[in-house]
Amino acid sequence: MASLKSQKKVLIICGDYMEDCEAMVPFQALQAYGVSVDAACPGKKAGDICRTAVHQSSGHQTYSESRGHNFTLNVTFDEIDATKYDGLVLPGGRAPEYLAMDESVLILVSKFSDSGKPIASICHGQLILAAAGLVKDRKCTAYPPVKPILIAAGSRWVEPETMMACVVDGNLITAATYEGHPEFIRLFVKALGGTITGSNKRILFICGDYMEDYEVMVPFQSLQALGCHVDAVCPKKGAGDKCPTAIHDFEGDQTYSEKPGHDFTLTASFEGLDATSYDALVIPGGRAPEYLALDEKVLALVKYFVEAGKPVASICHGQQILSAAGVLKGKKCTAYPAVKLNVVLGGGTWLEPNPIDRCFTDGNLVTGAAWPGHPEFISQFMVLLGVTVSF
Repeated sequence: MASLKSQKKVLIICGDYMEDCEAMVPFQALQAYGVSVDAACPGKKAGDICRTAVHQSSGHQTYSESRGHNFTLNVTFDEIDATKYDGLVLPGGRAPEYLAMDESVLILVSKFSDSGKPIASICHGQLILAAAGLVKDRKCTAYPPVKPILIAAGSRWVEPETMMACVVDGNLITAATYEGHPEFIRLFVKALGGTITGSNKRILFICGDYMEDYEVMVPFQSLQALGCHVDAVCPKKGAGDKCPTAIHDFEGDQTYSEKPGHDFTLTASFEGLDATSYDALVIPGGRAPEYLALDEKVLALVKYFVEAGKPVASICHGQQILSAAGVLKGKKCTAYPAVKLNVVLGGGTWLEPNPIDRCFTDGNLVTGAAWPGHPEFISQFMVLLGVTVSF
């Protein structure tokens, strides 16, 4: 469990069409670890949204872009007091192109630099660092097309050998892309004075096509950032194969909307899997559970983890799999409200998710209703795993 005594507070500077995961993964991961995280955008106030972008390599000469989730800000930019924060995060995407032209942003970022507080910047976020004059004579990496600007700004450019590359120079942490989130977030936690213990855990994710983007990526990278070994498998697919994901959002309709998300790369093969080698299981939501709940091998795998008393964390529509596996009898459980029927008919005791970010633990089972609950979902799972972050 993250230390509740932590008074660490972090700011994320957001903007329209920042990269979806580069905003949400650090935002929710740090909260799960017990850090207070504020997200602000120039010209916007608490409760406003920033539209995000999904950037990924799709076989073309540059990355593709599609619409991401809507990201809700929780503080008003004009009310920010930099002295109250212990660190700063700059997501990438297209937002930094215009944020780097905003004098109020550059002044704010410079205050963090002048005070020696940790600054973690990823992908195109380094455009802001360059515009603020903060990279001169500093080792720095970024998404490769940012190289000319960083060199012109006087940085000591470090070519990213892979898109997972991260570089530390004093209080400055830079990374190439969201693929490097685990190390990027871990280095930032260390720079904040954090210590991670109990991370020698092996965790398995059951994935499927059109699982919810956040619901796989956020917990997957959050647990990797803690130093856990995390594998993702999908029936009829092997290590290196991809699962397309779905972006489910709440945009004023009677049910959630769906857009295409990032392609998620699997790390292991489902066939021949040795379940006994893993300490815990995570089941993302989205649409994948509808068909995974029909797969007897998936159901047998879930039964093994539950009956062995190993920690199991399932979110949103993932509880359709728990119900089909017959493991909810006598268990208190929440889920996305539309999955209530599955939970009740599966013998579970329904717990109303009010508000939608509410999560519950019953024995070795953690259940959540939807991705807004990730901080609590991951934090409760950490308790069962015996993984702690202290500051």
